[in-house]
Amino acid sequence: MEVMAQRTDLRNVAIIAHVDHGKTTLVDAMLRQAGAFREGAAVDDRVMDSMDLEREKGITILAKNTAVQHRTPQGQDITINIIDTPGHADFGGEVERGLTMVDGVVLLVDASEGPLPQTRFVLRKALAARMPIVLVINKVDRPDARIKEVVDETYELFLDLDADESQIDFPIVYACARDGIASLTEPANGEVPSDSRDLMPLFETLLSTIPAPEYEEGAPLQAHVTNLDASPFLGRLALCRVRQGEIRKGQTVAWCRTDGSIGNVRISELLMTEALERKSAEKAGPGDIIAVAGIPEIMIGETLADAENPVPLPLITVDEPAISMTIGTNTSPLTGKVKGAKVTARMVKDRLDKELVGNVSLRVLDTERPDAWEVQGRGELALAILVEQMRRENYELTVGKPQVVTREVDGRRCEPVERLTIDAPEEYLGAITQLLATRKGRMEQMINHGTGWIRMEWLIPARGLIGFRTEFLTDTRGTGIAHHVFESYEPWFGDIRTRQSGSLVADRSGVASSYAMFNLQERGTLFVEPTTEVYEGMIVGENSRADDMDVNICKEKKLTNVRSSTGEELERLIPPRRLSLEQALEFCREDECVEVTPVAVRIRKVVLEAKQRERSRRLGAR
Repeated sequence: MEVMAQRTDLRNVAIIAHVDHGKTTLVDAMLRQAGAFREGAAVDDRVMDSMDLEREKGITILAKNTAVQHRTPQGQDITINIIDTPGHADFGGEVERGLTMVDGVVLLVDASEGPLPQTRFVLRKALAARMPIVLVINKVDRPDARIKEVVDETYELFLDLDADESQIDFPIVYACARDGIASLTEPANGEVPSDSRDLMPLFETLLSTIPAPEYEEGAPLQAHVTNLDASPFLGRLALCRVRQGEIRKGQTVAWCRTDGSIGNVRISELLMTEALERKSAEKAGPGDIIAVAGIPEIMIGETLADAENPVPLPLITVDEPAISMTIGTNTSPLTGKVKGAKVTARMVKDRLDKELVGNVSLRVLDTERPDAWEVQGRGELALAILVEQMRRENYELTVGKPQVVTREVDGRRCEPVERLTIDAPEEYLGAITQLLATRKGRMEQMINHGTGWIRMEWLIPARGLIGFRTEFLTDTRGTGIAHHVFESYEPWFGDIRTRQSGSLVADRSGVASSYAMFNLQERGTLFVEPTTEVYEGMIVGENSRADDMDVNICKEKKLTNVRSSTGEELERLIPPRRLSLEQALEFCREDECVEVTPVAVRIRKVVLEAKQRERSRRLGAR
């Protein structure tokens, strides 16, 4: 058996957690205490969340890496490469890629909320990869912290995921990431650890638990491409983890492609991360996480190997997509009104193909129409984020209602089922149960902590969660918290009626008038403001009844020279309900779609003409 050598000056670790449990805040604190920022420099909170959408939504979307320098009490300088991964299961492809780059994992759990569905998802991936785990109980200073119970719940989760004895024997660190404090001693609930003033206990635990990268001395080069980036000066950058051997700037290496072919390429630039900056380097060795330039067509999962002895590494595999939506060019009467908008089918297809390069969990399939494509992803949020990014890049699109991706299992049509965890005040138990029962959900367990709040776990078809969040927040008066993660495939559940109300549909093109809206607002909730340009087939509001209603929202008041005492009264309009892109996608029915432009998001019927819709309805009723 060949003896493996170790890089004792290096550690590679990923931080995994549920959404909003404090991953990015902890990385901020580690960077500050490692001296990554010069004194007096202006540093934003959550520096790792660099995308505008990440900052707006408060979630991590893309996995990113940073490096901190830590000096041990013995005076040894050690580089710790940290991969900050998303907590949302819709971006699970990013998590899986991040885990291929590291040798161990920090599992972050909120001291009050405990393990949640996405915690289960990311932990399952780490345990399957046989990685050592450091448990960090974060936010121990929360007034509602319940540290001991959360630790017990985490042990139960490990057992539930079939962890073996060595995996369950993990160290526990208690932290307040916001204040940059960590301790190995369990503090009282709601109190900051008193025996520490920095993150040194966490750094020491990482070094003692996470193994140093191992390699064979004299082995030929093997570097795995795990992510892609771009530089305005260098072009496409391939982010790699060096598995074996050494790579140098200017070196000619073998490029092992996904189709099995092998060709030689030259490394024009080699970059390594220091804090948040990539700096030029002459060489890198086993365990290093690097970025290389000079290969314009390189893809995720491919291998850079020794030119004389090329040995490719296994391709990266990710879970299959569960949700799909149709994305096509904008076909409404208002298309092309925005100056500089990208409206052609070629532009849309090129942008979708570009997204495939860096997003391994996405699929783009052709449809019967040449100007529309079926885009499949892990979840509704991941696809909505893609559409929002394209909107901000000046694209005009038509987006269909999200659908589930079914598959055949033993000759039966099966659909994805999600595990849904809900935290809500117990007074809303009946309303939540009724809401989920109509969506074919079944309750697995319910826990009452005795604090007035309950936690419920449901198994529910992914179709039942489309449009669920808006109704859930309404029924719980905005107090409920819901998270879900993919569980399995089960036989088709049958029809699900998700939206009980109909739509108010404009019956002509024109401009919405306050006079018409004043008379319409008793019929339902309006989505548009006075003077908004509308067209036939555009949905201008939600009907209070179950069926759709064609309305004239452009009707003007008849002007006469006869005055009355009440005729000049001010028309008091209820403010319209503004729908975000996600809410618009949730609102859609099968015969509706969303028109997305750089300046507006509109809901419309797929068939715009009322006569044609009526004809189709009658034919369908026969």
